[in-house]
Amino acid sequence: MKYVVGYRPDDRGADAIALAGVIAKTQGAQLHLVNVVHGGREAGPSEEKAALGLVPDGVSATYSTRTAESFVHGLIDAAKEDNAALIVVGAASNGLFKRFTVGSVANGLLHASPVPVALAPRGYNRREALTRLTVMTGVREGWQAVLDVGTTAAGRRNVPLRLVSLVEIDQLEQGNFDLDHALSPARQHVNTVLAEAASKLPEDKVTVTLAHGRNIEEAVDGIGWKSGELVVVGSSRLAENHKIFLGSTANKILRALPVPMVVVPRDLVEQGI
Repeated sequence: MKYVVGYRPDDRGADAIALAGVIAKTQGAQLHLVNVVHGGREAGPSEEKAALGLVPDGVSATYSTRTAESFVHGLIDAAKEDNAALIVVGAASNGLFKRFTVGSVANGLLHASPVPVALAPRGYNRREALTRLTVMTGVREGWQAVLDVGTTAAGRRNVPLRLVSLVEIDQLEQGNFDLDHALSPARQHVNTVLAEAASKLPEDKVTVTLAHGRNIEEAVDGIGWKSGELVVVGSSRLAENHKIFLGSTANKILRALPVPMVVVPRDLVEQGI
């Protein structure tokens, strides 16, 4: 398994390598650090040495420079050539108070990538392996692909899987919030998703949370996060098949998260991350 890592000699490049290393640790996955340049400029050996020096111990990595019309196109082309399972980038651009502020590269990938994209928050520097995967799932089309990716990834890593439903937030906005009703769409969907996941993982490895609050940010803040956590979400139902488009709900989740996030394309033929 190979992950393409978008590298630039800046803080975002370091964030991306750190996250890629954490995700790869328990997979034996190889990192391909890709530095996309413009106008024929070539990266010197010092840049390659600096980039590879950021890779955590025990993780295999290679480095290459490629010329492309944009950083986004260069990374997508590299991912296709490598048959990569994941593209990893540093998401932060600016923003003093929120760790996630989607920059142009991350935004471009989220509109065009045919493979899952992992977004590292600003200042991400974890070195240890993942401790839990959280799948954000709703009742809209595409939830099954997200569940499949999360379930497979958690099972291979032998880490707990947490299923979080934000469906109740949609209902809250419509004035139809009924968290405890046994027949509520959110409750029924969570039970379906939990049963599906439980059939693939030991029962003590799967938990479910119904996130609720006055808005998405409040709900995300209120459910608790581990430092070694990774969140998996699906792309918008408006996205083209096999591509990613970050919808308004996922955008709000992203901006409230204190941990990294992987966005899964619609109709992905699941190969895991």
